[in-house]
This record gives sequence, structure tokens and C-alpha cells, in this order.
Amino acid sequence: MSKELDTLIEELCESGEYMSLNVYATRNGEPIYAKTAGYADRENRIRTAPDTIFHLFSMSKPVTAAAVMKLWEDGRIDLLDPVSKYLPAFEGQKVRGADGVLRDPLKPVFIQDLLNMTSGIPYPTETDETPEMNALFDEAMAAADTPRAMTTRELADRIGSIPLVFEPGQSWRYGASADVLGALVEAVSGMRFGEYLQKNFFDPLGMEDTGFFVPPEKLHRLATIYRMPPHQEPVAYHGRHLVILDYTSAPAFESGGAGLFSTVKDYAAFGEMLLNEGVYHGRRILDPETVRFMRAGQLDARQQADFGWPSLRGYTYGSLMRILVSPGQQGVVCGPGAFGWDGWTGPYVELHPEKKVCFVLMTAQIDCDTTPNLRKIRNRFYRTFHV
Repeated sequence: MSKELDTLIEELCESGEYMSLNVYATRNGEPIYAKTAGYADRENRIRTAPDTIFHLFSMSKPVTAAAVMKLWEDGRIDLLDPVSKYLPAFEGQKVRGADGVLRDPLKPVFIQDLLNMTSGIPYPTETDETPEMNALFDEAMAAADTPRAMTTRELADRIGSIPLVFEPGQSWRYGASADVLGALVEAVSGMRFGEYLQKNFFDPLGMEDTGFFVPPEKLHRLATIYRMPPHQEPVAYHGRHLVILDYTSAPAFESGGAGLFSTVKDYAAFGEMLLNEGVYHGRRILDPETVRFMRAGQLDARQQADFGWPSLRGYTYGSLMRILVSPGQQGVVCGPGAFGWDGWTGPYVELHPEKKVCFVLMTAQIDCDTTPNLRKIRNRFYRTFHV
């Protein structure tokens, strides 16, 4: 039956729905499916390969959550600590009310608020709702590849001076919380964020092609991002989004929210560790209780009411990840409890604790809604492998 899944993936690339696809899955740590299709670089006729490197963008967030939870289980932080305890620039942060007036918040932003996107820290928007955040990211992107580039800590400190869009803990809003968490890891560990990840996750998990930059000798394996608006010719995208560039050496700003590059097999190693409750190939990375906490929904009813993206129907949220509660609302045939996240350019990970199945899909495209096609791939995968 996997031939039907192969055919679907090939057809989606041949029809122009995807430029590239790399789908990889394991069960109990053993590969059960692998398929590549399309072009990693259409202009140079480079086909997608098993070791193609992709931008993760927001699929970086679960890795950042794991780093924070590692500090937690080591007794270095408490999840209900104010962020200002470690990043003093957050002391005195204001909240902007619906009337536009700045006020002191009822409580400070806690670390757990950052993990659950209940902090009130937004991303830049296309409206004038968050002018300070828009200006900050514009400034950071303009300086990203210059000697004036902001560091992970500098950007987070600047965020600490920007008004919150709601009272901490009283709503849910996707934003730059994970980037603040990267700076928090640096402040607590005394290491650069990338160094902390390398020591505690990438090296022990054998993630040799994962990091905040792609060295020159691997650039030929990096998938080009394509703009793929409906009914238009795909165009290669070489812009900068959320201060992410195609770096060839360690950047000043190591974005916990969007900065990592990886391959399907590297990311599957991280996923398998979470599925095995913190153990990978006999080596413990996280404690079982830590992983169980991470894959449990953390939103209360008020926060859940604002967790309203159409693509996330049937899910709740916690530790920078979605957790499937109602498969029927999502339109998928797998069981509840699956968790993971995805990214701006289309990468997607879904982990199934009950079946010990890790499903990773990598692609590199923007300006198109891949949700229906992703659902087709997932459902065919679930039916083929009885997930």
C-alpha cells in the first residue's frame, strides 16, 4: 500500500502543489517509510534527496522548548519564575489596553507563559497594532548581516521594553516568545544558545546537519525556498523573514522561534527521543516526566478560546507544540495525543506516543496553503501504516 502514498507524493510535486517533498517516518525507532520527490533547486535541476537540508522556521520551537525543560529538570529554573528574574530588561514591562493606554500588568510574564504563547508578546503584524515590534524586527533584519547585527540577548532585551498586547496568562497569541526563551537559555546556562543545543541535544542525538547555519561545504544540499502563489509561476525566495538568512557561519541572533536548519533524519532523531520519553539509542536526554509534561496541553478554557487557527481545529497547545485532542475536528483518522509543530515554509512533524510513530515532512515554499494536501498525505500515511 505504500505505493499509493509514493504516487500521491509524486503527483503533488508533478502537479505543482509542492516544489519538493521529503517524507520520513519511523516506528519504535526503525524506519518504516521514506520518500523524496520534486526539486530542492529547480533552476540547477537538483532533485530533493534524503539528506537535503531545509529551513525549519517555526519547527525550531519544539527544540527550544526541550532546551528550556532541560534547564527546568536540572533545577536551574522554575516555570513560574518571572522572565525578569533572568532577563532584567523585562522588569517594568507594560501592557497596552484596548483603549491604547499603557498600564502595569496584573502579573509579570512567567517562563511558562512563554512556553504556552500566553505571554502577550506578539510577532510583527501587517497592521499598526504592534508598531514597536514591527520597528524592532525591521531594524534587526536590516542589520542582520552587518557588524551591527543584534545578538540573541540584545533582541530579547529590546522585546522586554515593548508593550504586551494582553495581560500575561489571559489569552493565547502566537509571537516571539520562543526567541525570548533562547535568550533565557543563554542567561541561565552561561552558553550561547546554539552551543547549549549542540552539547545537550544535537551531539548526543547525532544531529550532524542541524544548527543555526549551513556551512559552505553543505550549501549545495540546502533546499531553495520558493514563492508558490496559486496559478502563478514559482519564484525562488531569497529574502529575510524574522531575521533568518542563509547563514554560513554562526549568526549573532540564534532564533529560538525560527532559526534552525535540519534534515528529515536529524529531526526524526529528536522526535524519537521525545517518543521514547527522553531516551535515544540507550542514552537519556530528558526525564520521562519532562516529556510527558511537554506533550500535555497547558491551555485553560479562556486561553483555548483564542487558539483559533483553522488549521489547528481539534488541537490544544503547550510547550510550543500542538497536541491533538479531537481527530474528528481535524479531519484525520489517527488517534488523539499526537503532538508536534510545523514551520512557515511547510516543514511538519507529528509524533504519536501510543503507536511510537514519528512522521516528518520537509518542504520549502511560501504563499500557498498546503494544509489540505498535507492532510491528504497524513491520512494516506495513517491508513497505510495503521497509525
